[in-house]
Amino acid sequence: MRYATTWSVCVSSVRTCVVVMAVLALSAGASAEGTRQLGTGGVAQIEGAAGGGLVPWAAITGYGTREERGVNAFASGLETDDLGLRVFGVAAGFNNRVEFSLARQELSIDAPGLPDVRQDIIGVKVRLAGDVIYSRMPQIAIGAQYKRNLDFDLPRALGADKRSGVDFYVTATKVFLAGVADYNTFVTGTARLTEANETGLLGFSDGYHLQGEVSVGALFSRRLAAGIEYRTKSGDIGFNESDWRSVFLAWFPNRNLSLVLAYVDLGDVAVFRNQSGVYLSVVGGF
Repeated sequence: MRYATTWSVCVSSVRTCVVVMAVLALSAGASAEGTRQLGTGGVAQIEGAAGGGLVPWAAITGYGTREERGVNAFASGLETDDLGLRVFGVAAGFNNRVEFSLARQELSIDAPGLPDVRQDIIGVKVRLAGDVIYSRMPQIAIGAQYKRNLDFDLPRALGADKRSGVDFYVTATKVFLAGVADYNTFVTGTARLTEANETGLLGFSDGYHLQGEVSVGALFSRRLAAGIEYRTKSGDIGFNESDWRSVFLAWFPNRNLSLVLAYVDLGDVAVFRNQSGVYLSVVGGF
């Protein structure tokens, strides 16, 4: 029953965001196909940016190059023993230079009396230098994510100082052609400054912390990739905030659709111990 609810909410709620971003990109001459290589735009990260499931990449969403634009919409769901996370939104890429994203996160808690928690995220990313494939140096980008918690009673009770905050990050991504075992190999490293507790779902604390994030994998064919991700976290609300990790499989049947299946380990989330489960994400390009 929970899985059915998760996907019905995602599909119905993403429509408003899709319309807004689609109008922006189409008015500027959006190109759904693009000319960059399949898979180099990543998929949808849980905060809306192009990247892996947990980690933003330096890649700009879609497959557009210098004169091309595009929009991706996504719906993602993660289920553990006690928690359900739903994420949906859109991202628009312009000229392989700038990316804007909107995302809604909804956390449901399988415990009597505890309310669901929702969070909105507005993101921007700018490519500074390099190219994912066609330069010796990695592609480098900076980004910011403004997050606002819409249901602050639970985070406040757990000790959060405020309901909103801004994450700042710098990220570098490189694809090595014929890398490990002759497979094309991708590596991303991200440094993030954040005040968020559990990415902001449990509110924000006063004072920034520097966190590290890594995404590594290989393209086993033009349409199939696999990899691992690791994201460090350290909240300030009196509970041990565990690092997050995942093992994922991504399939790119064409330039308009991406599917991601992953096993995600969240560790301890507040009073809930050993939270892990299956993550599924669907990304559609326009």
